[in-house]
Amino acid sequence: MSLKKMEEWARESTRHPQVVFGPEGCGKTAWLRQSAVLLKELGFHVIYVDPLRKYFEAYTDVKEVARRLADAAAGVLGDARAWLATLAIDLTKLLIERMKKKVAVLVDDVFQAIGLNEAALYVKALLGLIEYPPRSIDAIVAVVATSEGVTRREIGRHRWAHLTPMWNMPRDGFRQLYDKLPGEKPPFEKVWRATGGNPNLLAELYKARWDADSVVKELLREKRIKAFVNSLSDAERELLRRALDDPDALFTREGIPLMDKLVDMNLLVDTLPERDPRFWAGEPPPEKDLGLGIGKDVAWQTPLHREAVRRALEGS
Repeated sequence: MSLKKMEEWARESTRHPQVVFGPEGCGKTAWLRQSAVLLKELGFHVIYVDPLRKYFEAYTDVKEVARRLADAAAGVLGDARAWLATLAIDLTKLLIERMKKKVAVLVDDVFQAIGLNEAALYVKALLGLIEYPPRSIDAIVAVVATSEGVTRREIGRHRWAHLTPMWNMPRDGFRQLYDKLPGEKPPFEKVWRATGGNPNLLAELYKARWDADSVVKELLREKRIKAFVNSLSDAERELLRRALDDPDALFTREGIPLMDKLVDMNLLVDTLPERDPRFWAGEPPPEKDLGLGIGKDVAWQTPLHREAVRRALEGS
């Protein structure tokens, strides 16, 4: 996973909170944890929190930071998830007050922990920390990662954050991950065409002993795709069938309402920017690869997500 974007933000500071979004399981968590270590090596005092997993890392000599995060993660202060999310901001402010000149706060999947209604306010609080720090600082990095389309749209309504996309792993990096898995396995090309480079789905396939059918069935169950398809009109189902071949079929006036629903279900990623690496955290997807379900403006999160929708349509 490329860390060049984080190095850029470390050099220039983030003038707005950076909200990094991408497919579920694409590697955002691993990227943030690697970034925390990188920022530490660049002389930053770093706070990383993952409220959903009640996990944190603190790279600072201010011992109070780790202690308070540990108390929150243990549930000593009440709702561990919400407290970790809140403390990430409060303790970054504390570091600035303690005369730390380079600080970073990295927050993973916070919007699922605090809820949609609080998402925009959370980003606004981060922006306030950037624009009005309690003391003068040399550099500040504030990054939030999410896979939730509905939250991203809510944040995008305001001008309090900058939205930066991330995609699944590029082919070469994914091949290295695949090669590390022990035992017999399907040919790499078959795995690549099923997962589209998503490391979490690679892990799910491995745990399922490479039974893609069981992984698709789990997606159908987990995301209630059959019930969703059964709720659609005939016209919407026809649009969805067209989108199986080319997801850009949804990037039209009549298709956007359906597209938004699929984004909210974490089945699609929409409004992809041009593939210039400057606009992406990590390597961008190809301009278009319909075999992987990637269009110019819209893409299925992975080919297995698309296959789950295909099966629901065939069975409806």
